[in-house]
Amino acid sequence: MEKKEQLRLVLALVLSFGVIFGWQYLTAPSAEEQAEMARRAVEAERMAAALTSDGGAPIAQQTPVGDFAATEGVSVRVDTPLYTAVFNSQGGILEKFILKNYRETIKDNSPNVDLIGANAFAKGPMGLILTAGESEIHTWRRGEWAFTGSNITLGQNDEPKSLTFTGQAGDYRIERTLTFDPKTYHITESSTITTLAAIGAEGAVAFTAAAKSMSAEDDAYNPTKIAYLSVNGRDEMSDRDDLRDKGLFAPAGLKWGAIESNYFIFAVIPASERSTLAAGVQDDIFRMAVSEDATFLPNVAKTVRASYFLGPMDRDLLAAMPNQLEKAVDFGWFDFLAKPLLIGLNFFYDYVHNYGVAIILLTIVIKLIFWPLSQRSYASMEKMKKLQPMVQKLREKYGDDKQRLNQETMALYKTYKVNPMGGCLPMLVQIPVFFGLYKALLGAVELRHAPFIAKVPFTDLPWLVDLSAKDPYYVTPIIMGATMFLQQKLTPMAGDPTQRKIMMFLPIVFTFMFLQFPSGLVIYWLFNNILSIGQQVMTARSTRKKAATQA
Repeated sequence: MEKKEQLRLVLALVLSFGVIFGWQYLTAPSAEEQAEMARRAVEAERMAAALTSDGGAPIAQQTPVGDFAATEGVSVRVDTPLYTAVFNSQGGILEKFILKNYRETIKDNSPNVDLIGANAFAKGPMGLILTAGESEIHTWRRGEWAFTGSNITLGQNDEPKSLTFTGQAGDYRIERTLTFDPKTYHITESSTITTLAAIGAEGAVAFTAAAKSMSAEDDAYNPTKIAYLSVNGRDEMSDRDDLRDKGLFAPAGLKWGAIESNYFIFAVIPASERSTLAAGVQDDIFRMAVSEDATFLPNVAKTVRASYFLGPMDRDLLAAMPNQLEKAVDFGWFDFLAKPLLIGLNFFYDYVHNYGVAIILLTIVIKLIFWPLSQRSYASMEKMKKLQPMVQKLREKYGDDKQRLNQETMALYKTYKVNPMGGCLPMLVQIPVFFGLYKALLGAVELRHAPFIAKVPFTDLPWLVDLSAKDPYYVTPIIMGATMFLQQKLTPMAGDPTQRKIMMFLPIVFTFMFLQFPSGLVIYWLFNNILSIGQQVMTARSTRKKAATQA
């Protein structure tokens, strides 16, 4: 590199760092803002620690004030076309949340998915935690409650209806109103908290979530995790040991927090723009609290609001929710590819009503898009095939001089205008598409329990009945490996015999990798290989025909 170029590079780096750090200096928070952020971080960390412990022993029962009269806790049922929710009047917390359109397994008698689970009830799903000074009150454990309503049944065209739970915990009267819309999984809450004490206090109100694991603990492809969106972007934690031992907290600026898997979500959406998140795992239950600061003044009622989403990771439904809840569906680096691919997949499904067939049609479209590029690459491969005898002679002549062999080989390719990397180009270009579709198929709830071929032909054995799960008999990955091996045989490879042997070993490696992949992904790769083989054969025939004509 010349001195002028070096000077330009150094100058560019200095200017870049100057802009970055100068902007950070100009936009850095003031000392007061930093102190407030630190205070909120400490509070969130304290809450996270509380969510990984037992929350302390219940305090002594308080004497009801005024006309409040506690009643025995009862189960209250809300039935909509999408779910059945069972609340307990002791704090208005969830006992069950059963999704009517989703089952635990593919068996006909499989129970519907319950997002809460029996062991999560004690952790207060959809409960309230009041913090006042040094006191933290889990209202479903440390309060007395009353309920005078009845079960709710909502039809598809009914207007939203509400439940109201009234209670007293410590020096606070609480009235919780939960509203249910039959067309969605969205539940809104408006709670009024009245301070009964003669002295007020600074504190906070936290809306909680608690749920069983939504997937097996060892399921690396579908982990249950805590995810959240804040003003700083989306983040998540799926390591259960870290959630169990350290917990998770996010300072102010929270838009939503969620317990989620690839297919289901329990989200808390705060109304306050200065809310914080604390989460953890306790007794194998995922717990979360979304808090906002509150000032409790004597004999003054304060109203706080939040909402919840409990249901499938349906992208259309999530997009209709507040605070950008659609960002709960995240495909990582390949998000920009995965979402358009899912749109295309569902477009084909609307016509064929079979996601396996839709995957094949999507594969054909992807192949057609890459067809011109592949055609040029396969033509280059055919030219390389003709040069192999010459390359072999060079190897025999300069086998002991690697540098000279490489020089002469590259000169040969240059003379005949052949790109030795041309055959790899289609594979390299398709890798991002492969990962995009891989992430899409892993995270698309519509593919959960979606069948392709229900039974092995001429038998009653279930086969590809769930495109989000692996092939139970490993038929498709083995065939995929065979097609990949055939592709390798059709592709002339540069390099010494050892390199060629390593390349021929790749189909075996890929086959073992694909054994555990979702069958939908294997179907895509298998049919992509078949189409590629067909294109290679067509290109070879065209090349031979052209050569014969010229001769």
